[in-house]
Amino acid sequence: MGQEEQSSVGVGEEEEETREVVEKEEVETWNQRKQTLILEISSKLIQGDLEAKIEAARDIRNLVRKSSSSSSSSSSKTRSKLGAAGVISPLVLMLCSPNPDARQVSLLALLNLAVRNERNKVKIVTAGAVPPLVELLKFENGSLRDLATAAILTLSAAALNKPIIADSGAAPLLVEILSSGSVQGKVDAVTALHNLSTCKENSTDILDATAVPPLINLLKECKKYSKFAEKTTALLEILSNSEEGRVAISNSDGGILTLVETVEDGSLMSTEHAVGALLSMCQSCRDKYRELILNEGAVPGLLRLTVDGTAEARERARTLLDLLRDSPQQKQLASSVLERIVYDIATRVDGADKAAETAKRLLQDMVKRSMEHSMSCIQQRAASCTPSNTQPT
Repeated sequence: MGQEEQSSVGVGEEEEETREVVEKEEVETWNQRKQTLILEISSKLIQGDLEAKIEAARDIRNLVRKSSSSSSSSSSKTRSKLGAAGVISPLVLMLCSPNPDARQVSLLALLNLAVRNERNKVKIVTAGAVPPLVELLKFENGSLRDLATAAILTLSAAALNKPIIADSGAAPLLVEILSSGSVQGKVDAVTALHNLSTCKENSTDILDATAVPPLINLLKECKKYSKFAEKTTALLEILSNSEEGRVAISNSDGGILTLVETVEDGSLMSTEHAVGALLSMCQSCRDKYRELILNEGAVPGLLRLTVDGTAEARERARTLLDLLRDSPQQKQLASSVLERIVYDIATRVDGADKAAETAKRLLQDMVKRSMEHSMSCIQQRAASCTPSNTQPT
């Protein structure tokens, strides 16, 4: 390497070292400035008048945003430091203010503090945020109601908060939002209800049959393989465990059909929940629900699910198919004979080592042919029902 090249390499290394030193100094300066801002914000919220409190709440949002732009770890530390600085209690008090600006900025500040911070979530609920948030869910002001819904969603993600929120009366108001809220409000309400439903001692209490029609409508409109569909079908499965819920599903326009379509097109989890709801209905009263489920063309999707679903979904699909047969007493014979025949054929074709994989492909082909046959029958029935061109006498 020539002398000029060595010189240029040396200069490059010096520039890199200088840049690292400058960046480190900038980070230290920002951290010092940030700590000063946190103390100023805390002081305004605790000791300031209403205008000072509103300004401080806005500063929280801006500070967290600025920290997020540098790194996720920096924003997480900023949230923790703000929570430790005593800003949460005065922000919760602002939720009860008659001033709409105070309510809105405090809601936004609390949301920013709660996101991805379990400790702050618990602190906010402990400080008494849930009752005023429930009151805000009753507001006709769409913006405030949406923010309150988002706050309930965020806070309900913490396990310690779930029983408190479940006992607060928030659930019926969230169910109302499923019908009358904004698009984002409906999405957040479903997720919040799903969070609360995972609290075992409350899952049967937070929902009643009034939730079924809006949940069915939302499931109709969404992509069946989406995370939203997974949460919606999970709630419908819970509701199918009560007689009122089952009746509401069967009485809802397209209720059973929507579940059948989810079995056919859903993700692994949404198909598991959808078949669970259908199975619960059929097990509760086979004579009442068997024909309703069969009439919506459930069999092809259930056959596919016995091959492609989760272990739980496969078992549920087999059980439901047994219940849908004309003679449920023969269910063990029919299931075992079919599986044994397919496995024997697969063993003869590809040998014992590959028999399981070959059997799966054969079953998939049977499902495909069954679905094609079902579609052909539907088309023939539709053609036979077409009105003739002859004029009535």
